[in-house]
Amino acid sequence: MNLNLLLFGVYPYIAGTVFLVGSLVRYDREPYTWTSYSTQLLGSRRSLTWGSNLWHIGILFIFLGHFVGLLTPAFEWLHVPPVAHQWIAASAGVTFGLLALVGGLLLLGRRLSNSRVRAASHASDLFILLWLLATLGLGLATQVVTVPNLLAGHVADMEILSRYLQGIVAFQPHPGLLAHVPWIYRLHLLFGMTLFLVFPFTRLVHIWTVPVNYLWRAYQLVRARPGMGE
Repeated sequence: MNLNLLLFGVYPYIAGTVFLVGSLVRYDREPYTWTSYSTQLLGSRRSLTWGSNLWHIGILFIFLGHFVGLLTPAFEWLHVPPVAHQWIAASAGVTFGLLALVGGLLLLGRRLSNSRVRAASHASDLFILLWLLATLGLGLATQVVTVPNLLAGHVADMEILSRYLQGIVAFQPHPGLLAHVPWIYRLHLLFGMTLFLVFPFTRLVHIWTVPVNYLWRAYQLVRARPGMGE
């Protein structure tokens, strides 16, 4: 088995299986660890508010952009030319990627600089935040290749990535498609797939039970003792 087949033909399904089965097992066996481990009352609320909002807005739109742009024919349905599609994707990716990057760095700085937040943190909290930031950084770095290609009217690499990911989701993998794709794209893919692999062992599991009902429930007032926040 060659390395390309192992990394891009087999590894995605290993990561996906661990993602699904691991999440179910954790929910069943360790339900009290199914939390985001909020540190809202342990340090600066200003840095948490800015960091958390920028981070979540950026990440959510990046996820939505990847899903719509790479896994659905939405732009084809709208008759958007491929080059225009990629310009939209690149512009949105950089915009929301930078928002998430700033937010993530604020959260990282808070977690490392505040002794109470640091004491309440798990090793996996720091690991997953650093891994997410690295994955995000690699995604932004792909623009070094994407933008010059777009200026030349070249969108073949992005079309190949889209076909590859659609094949993975449809259980018809074609890892050979990535043989000549620039390494930065492949590295970003590997980091992204590894997020699914480690997902069940981190605080990211709370994504499964995102409290959508917060959008319409009554507000709750949380008060901190004097001196515990800014």
